Amino acid sequence: MTLEVRPVVESEYPDWLRAVNTGFLRPPMVTDEEVADRLPHSDLSRVLGVFDGGRVVATFRSFTQELSAVGGGALVADAVSGVTVSATHRRQGLLSRMMADDLAAAKERGDAVATLIAAEYPIYGRYGFGPATWTAEWTVDVRRAGLDPRRTGRPEDGGRIEFADGEEIRKIGPGLHRRLAGVRAGMVERDSRRWDVETGLAFHNSPWTEPFYVVFRDEDGEPQGFAAYTCDDTWGDAKQPLNTAKVKDLIAVTPAAERALWRYLCSIDWVTTVKSGNRAPDDLLPLLLPDPRAAHITTQADMLWVRVLDVAKVLEGRTYGASGSLVLELRDAAGLAGGRYRLDASPEGAACAPSTASADLALDIAELGTLSLGDESVVRLAALGRVEEVAPGAADRADALLRTSRRPWCPDIF
Repeated sequence: MTLEVRPVVESEYPDWLRAVNTGFLRPPMVTDEEVADRLPHSDLSRVLGVFDGGRVVATFRSFTQELSAVGGGALVADAVSGVTVSATHRRQGLLSRMMADDLAAAKERGDAVATLIAAEYPIYGRYGFGPATWTAEWTVDVRRAGLDPRRTGRPEDGGRIEFADGEEIRKIGPGLHRRLAGVRAGMVERDSRRWDVETGLAFHNSPWTEPFYVVFRDEDGEPQGFAAYTCDDTWGDAKQPLNTAKVKDLIAVTPAAERALWRYLCSIDWVTTVKSGNRAPDDLLPLLLPDPRAAHITTQADMLWVRVLDVAKVLEGRTYGASGSLVLELRDAAGLAGGRYRLDASPEGAACAPSTASADLALDIAELGTLSLGDESVVRLAALGRVEEVAPGAADRADALLRTSRRPWCPDIF
């Protein structure tokens, strides 16, 4: 029977959700309450299914997203999510068909990039995506950290830490998140529904356990950061507390707020271990401890993947700390963003346009995605054979233009 790829209609949406759950090896049951909660937030024209007869055997959805660029600007992104192919229909090109349809539509809309969080690393490079941010998780042995328990609960830079509830975080969180996106590339917007879910004010598929919330306020009483965390209830054989605090979310817009929140988390009575959750690979956490060896990395992996759709929008939509020019020869098997482009950049701005000048660097469009947020080194990619240095010294010049002092970070999975 012919497999049909098309957007789902409302009556098919519950079956589409069942197929998503099946693909991610979750219990396939979908409740009416879940459908009623999700449907108003889904643009069905961008919810694709592959139908074998009347059964959904592959799923794909996208939605509009803002991605923070280097320097605080925003790129319009085609965010890809809910990608599955049923085990009965693998290796038949279904993902390729859905991806081609979606990226073509995103290009037609004028989106600058497409984004996704890859469940498996090898899949998406073939479609022009490259890993543009990485994530790290630290596990802190509080007893070895060397913090003075008499002082660590009180911010040294002034201000104060105070408890809050989900309703207060719902009020102050979006503004803090937007402020951080203005100085940290790689962050994706959190819409109102995401904030409602994260603060317990919206529908949850599983039972909701309210975390602890704390806010850091500066000396003027203004919120500069918050953290959400949970704690277990573990006691040793000698009747000693051995509890673990797990950070669910920590947004800090000043270094003082970041230091204060981590020191607070590492000073909670009965807590002997702190798990940081998803953090930027250059987070302050390990080095703010008197003994950084007390924090060891338990996870280090790729996070946000970027697929460039409009080269000029991406390269003109960020800032540069140096001045220079580059001519890039970009290969794009899908024919969406390939060609030769000249970038002229300076701290005052940038211009990027097609060019007939000789190329300085030649690379696949996926490698430009990897470089787009300032994290990866062109010199490193050239050493790996993933970038060709056509003009001698071009890789060093490109690094001076493209790399950032703080690594990009995406705190959210979507």
